[in-house]
Amino acid sequence: MATQRPQRTPAEIEDIILRKIFMVSLVDSMENDYRIVYLEMTAAEIMSEGKDLKLSRELMERVVIDRLSGDFPAAEPPFQHLLNCYRRAYEEGKKIASMKDKNVRGEMELVVKQAKKLAVSYCRIHLGNPDMFPNHQTNKSNVSPLLPLVFSEVGSNLDAFGGTSTGISCPPGFLDEFFRDADYDSMEPVLKQLYEDLRGTVLTVSALGNFQQPLRALLLLVKYPLGAKALVNHPWWIPKGVYLNGRVIEMTSILGPFFHVSALPDHAIFKSEPDVGQQCFSEASTRRPADLLSSFTTIKTVMNSLYDVLAEVLMCLLKNTNTRENVLEYIAEVINRNSSRAHLQVDPLSCASSGMFVNLSAVMLRLCEPFLDANLSKRDKIDPKYVFHYSRLEMRGLTALHASSEEVSEWINNNASKVDTATNNNDEQYRLLQSQEATSSSSNANVPSILNKNPVSTSSGNAKYPFICECFFMTARVLNLGLLKAFSDFKNLVQDISRSEDTLSSFKAMLEQAPSPQLQQDISRLEKEIELYSQEKLCYEAQMLRDGGLLQHALSYYRLMVVWLVGLVGGFKMPLQSPCPMEFSSMPEHFVEDTMELLIYASRIPRALDGVILDDFMNFIIMFMASVEYIRNPYLRAKMVEVLNCWMPQRSGSKATETLFEGHQLSLEYLVKNLLKLYVDIEFTGSHTQFYDKFNIRHNIAELLEYLWQVPSHRNVWRKIAKEEEKGVYLNFLNFLINDSIYLLDESLNKILEHKELEAEMSNATEWERRPAQERQERTRLFQSQENIIRIDMKLANEDVSMMAFTSEQITAPFLLPEMVERVASMLNYFLLQLVGPQRKSLSLKDPEKYEFRPKLLLKQIVNIYVNLERGDEDNSFAVAITKDGRSYNEQLFGAAADVLRRIGEDAKIVQEFVDLGVKAKLVASEAMDAEAALGDIPDEFLDPIQYTLMRDPVVLPSSKITVDRHVIQRHLLSDSTDPFNRSHLTGDMLIPNVELKAQIQEFIKSQDVKRHGQDSNMQNTKATIQTTDTTNLIK
Repeated sequence: MATQRPQRTPAEIEDIILRKIFMVSLVDSMENDYRIVYLEMTAAEIMSEGKDLKLSRELMERVVIDRLSGDFPAAEPPFQHLLNCYRRAYEEGKKIASMKDKNVRGEMELVVKQAKKLAVSYCRIHLGNPDMFPNHQTNKSNVSPLLPLVFSEVGSNLDAFGGTSTGISCPPGFLDEFFRDADYDSMEPVLKQLYEDLRGTVLTVSALGNFQQPLRALLLLVKYPLGAKALVNHPWWIPKGVYLNGRVIEMTSILGPFFHVSALPDHAIFKSEPDVGQQCFSEASTRRPADLLSSFTTIKTVMNSLYDVLAEVLMCLLKNTNTRENVLEYIAEVINRNSSRAHLQVDPLSCASSGMFVNLSAVMLRLCEPFLDANLSKRDKIDPKYVFHYSRLEMRGLTALHASSEEVSEWINNNASKVDTATNNNDEQYRLLQSQEATSSSSNANVPSILNKNPVSTSSGNAKYPFICECFFMTARVLNLGLLKAFSDFKNLVQDISRSEDTLSSFKAMLEQAPSPQLQQDISRLEKEIELYSQEKLCYEAQMLRDGGLLQHALSYYRLMVVWLVGLVGGFKMPLQSPCPMEFSSMPEHFVEDTMELLIYASRIPRALDGVILDDFMNFIIMFMASVEYIRNPYLRAKMVEVLNCWMPQRSGSKATETLFEGHQLSLEYLVKNLLKLYVDIEFTGSHTQFYDKFNIRHNIAELLEYLWQVPSHRNVWRKIAKEEEKGVYLNFLNFLINDSIYLLDESLNKILEHKELEAEMSNATEWERRPAQERQERTRLFQSQENIIRIDMKLANEDVSMMAFTSEQITAPFLLPEMVERVASMLNYFLLQLVGPQRKSLSLKDPEKYEFRPKLLLKQIVNIYVNLERGDEDNSFAVAITKDGRSYNEQLFGAAADVLRRIGEDAKIVQEFVDLGVKAKLVASEAMDAEAALGDIPDEFLDPIQYTLMRDPVVLPSSKITVDRHVIQRHLLSDSTDPFNRSHLTGDMLIPNVELKAQIQEFIKSQDVKRHGQDSNMQNTKATIQTTDTTNLIK
């Protein structure tokens, strides 16, 4: 029978476990394991104390200190030793769990727990004081030894510095125990080093690099209160210094490099690796669509991963009441130091990158999600006073929607005493709210309790606004400097590519005609430039345009923006109150501009608007697009038209947008009216380029109006406006429509003549080749420029003539008003002269469609306008006006035009009515000449001083005191609201009827009629006498 092995005592088990954990021995057993250290001095001391040479809980710390303090060159370095002690303690703990004796098991569990705690404690001591214990490690690193452990904990097998994994793994529970209950003062330097190391790992990493490992490590650390506190107290949380700017914050703050990770292009000095454009989009034109789609998907996925974790990092810090203010201060500092990103030209050395701000935009939108619900139920938490009375964000210098900076300052100063600093001026309520937050119910776990706070006052008296309010306004600023600025950069980049491609085509054409080395170099340079531009364009597309979620979040945010802004003026209702409330008037202009810009960009991206509630945007646009009292900037109101232009069903291809125009109450009531008003208002923008800007803006309005004319309900409203506003906005609209038509058609026809001359020059190959290369290049560019100008001007002219054609079919009265009819007739006569007059053959082009020049269609439309107005002319004023035009009227033009119309198959009825109008005009002209002759010499005081025609309704101008004919001055006022004789302000209601002079003129006309009738009677008597005499003679 085998002898039973003697059972070990608890003390012996404890000794064995501790020797295994700490790899030390109190007995020189000559073991081969180099890791085991013989503590000879410690053993001697224990023996001198009369104790057994067994390790125990009482000796544990003494043994650890002696092991770390001793000079053991072959042993493990201190940190590695302590870490492995913890690891071995963990392993021993698992073995202990299988012990049968509960008492012994319980005792040994306490031993292991104490060993782990001791290992962690001395790890902290060592990392806080690296020189305390001898370290014989030869290849020492400047990187915190915690870094690979943290990386191991977040589950990546890749080394943060781009190499292979070191194989270091973190023992389960080590980091949690290390950070959980530590003393902040001792841990602060350890965490400081760790955060600096983390920052360094992503400093030059692009979206395709290994940023996820450090980012997850950052999230792990901030989840510990100690880690969160250490982060916001780090000197590099918000760097300080005289030269601090946006770029410095991005590159030197702890969070900055994480936000810098991006697919977007950056300045060469700050370029990240791997190069996203080169790796994903080089020679994109030759790649398969599937390859490009794969690249787009990859970039979108990794960037959303970045956004999600960065948002979680910030949310962890925001939920912690001790770090919340630091986060808000950091975001505010980033915004304030990068305010110049809003400029047209951005200095990349002083401003943070677009990548950082697009990332920050996406993160801020994620922070806004809890209050972007469908009902926008928390919008009452957004306090407009934040913009004016809170100093964290620098917003008071921003251009306001309507108020001037002086008006804003005066209003703020007058209301300073009324600033709501919450319901209580002591800190007690704030502490109570913090307490409530800490004990908030688990049912609201997914929604940060900070969102439900009301404004409170700090002890300093400075109002403390709720998080929703701060987050809302910070997001508005970030999106302005970030996402919207990046969209603008993308648009400019596309334009640069287009210009470069046009230039390249010109160079290649020139190279075929006259080869030269310099030209070949220029072509090579341009091809490389276009390739680089194309890569950058696809990077923008991948990170922004292809990310439907990002666009949807942004649209949800701006829906809240417009609903909140409308709330400042009393809600969605028309007409708007007067005057405009100062809260609205003083809001930053970019709030609305960014909304419109995003809608324009999103409308041009397929399916980007799917599921987006557009009704609130539509209401906002209709309310403010024509209200100069609420939104001063005419270009901003013009952007609203651009949005509507994108939403036209034939352009958007969406049924959802069709209902906005055809089934939307405010749209049906006010859209046409406000478009007509804006068409007029845009004549004077105050910009030095206003003359040219108005054509582009009116082009968008014209397209919308043409579409709305096809909708019966809108057409009925239009006809009603034309009747009710016959002498008001509709007359002004018609006046500017005619002005534009005359200018655009005249300009484009003249340009056609110039263009043909230049074309003839270039077609003469012999003469052309003799010219210097530089001259040929300049002339080629001029040729291309003229092509574009002709095409654009002709397109706009076609739209204007078309609008007059279809509206005059049902609306004729405004065209025939005394102050308008002569202008309309002169315009039509001029167009007719150009199209069928003597010089018509000189306007022939090889490819007229290329230039949008459609003379046959144009002639049809002009003739239709003639006929439409003749049908509505009850007093022959139109026929008279046609013949009064001494510049272009020629009776033969009507016959020539009729011949052309018959050849091109115009409706015979229209042609006949047009011919009849020509005959009628000729007859009226003869009668008018007789009537004028009958008046004889007209006294000068009866003549209009502007046109030198007999006045019918004389009025006195109040400032210059000069008398003019009413319809003449009213025609002048349509384009210029000043007295033509002294430039003082003048409006139609200021005119003073000259009753006395009018009576004299009427008396003069009457007397001349009497004279004429008397002369006619005498003539008739004379003729009768002659006839009687002759008859008598014949009878005789």
